[in-house]
Parts: sequence; structure tokens; C-alpha cells
Amino acid sequence: MGVSGAGKSTIGDMLAKVLNCSFLDADDFHPLSNKEKMRQGIPLSEEDRIPWLEMLRDVLKENLVVGKTVVLGCSSLQKHYREILRCADAAYEHGSYASKVQFVLLDAQAEVLAGRLEKRAAEGNHFMPVTLLQSQLDLLHIDDAEGIFRVDATLSPQVIVSTIQALLLSKQAIH
Repeated sequence: MGVSGAGKSTIGDMLAKVLNCSFLDADDFHPLSNKEKMRQGIPLSEEDRIPWLEMLRDVLKENLVVGKTVVLGCSSLQKHYREILRCADAAYEHGSYASKVQFVLLDAQAEVLAGRLEKRAAEGNHFMPVTLLQSQLDLLHIDDAEGIFRVDATLSPQVIVSTIQALLLSKQAIH
């Protein structure tokens, strides 16, 4: 999870390969209207986000029900957005944060993220303009009670993936 430019797609794809599971990029689930709004530099509203998050929750639920592990690259900027996704776990009790759905924040300074977005825009590789970065940073809210793993997104992709793997294994050992 994280704002645009944090590395969700790159790291998510690499992590899924290491875990031998599927990678889902939440951007692929946005309706065209959401992508067009973002392309025009218009931040998404709750009305835009909630149906998209509910669709992602349902996809996660389909995988969990059949015992599949999946890595989802999704911004998940606010606690109530993450609560929607946690509900993919049928046993999840709202507000407990004890869910099969786990979150890893790819954390980086705004300047680093802006540089990545500018590079991506110059290459024509994404619909998200750098002008929306601040709105995402403003929306990002992490409650320490949620137990979200934080990983430095400026590390090399291989180190990030190894770090996430170690964090997930240590969490499994605790349960």
C-alpha cells in the first residue's frame, strides 16, 4: 500500500513471484471514469473510491475462500478503506485489525515520490499525474493500532521484497 510512486506494482509483482501467488494491481480495477478523472488531475471522491474498494474486497474474498494467497497493490490510504479490504476475511471482526488481509506501507519522502511520478509521466507509463501526489499524501492516515508494516520504499526492490517476506514470516510465527 502507499501513494502513487511508492512502488506498489513493482514490489507487489516481485513479492507475488517470491510467494508463488498471484499479483493484482488495484489500478487495473478502476473504471475508465476514475482513470480519466485522475488523468485530468482531479482527485477521486468517496463516491469514486468506495465501489472500487468493494470490488477489490470481493476479489480478495474469492481468493481467500479457496485458500489462495494473493498480493494486492492498492493505495489503501485511509483506515476506513483498509477496513473495507479487511472484510474480505469472513472471520474479520470490524475494528479488531485481526484479518488474513495484511498491509505493508511502502514509505518514501514526497520528493522521491514526485521524482518517480515525473519519470513515469515522461515515459507515458501511468495515468496518475504528479499534481495529485499531495492530495494522496494528505489522505494517507496510518493508525499504529492497525499493525501495518512500514518499509522504506527507497531501498532496492530486492531488499524491500526480502524485508516484507521476513515481516510476514515473523507475523506467522507469532500466530
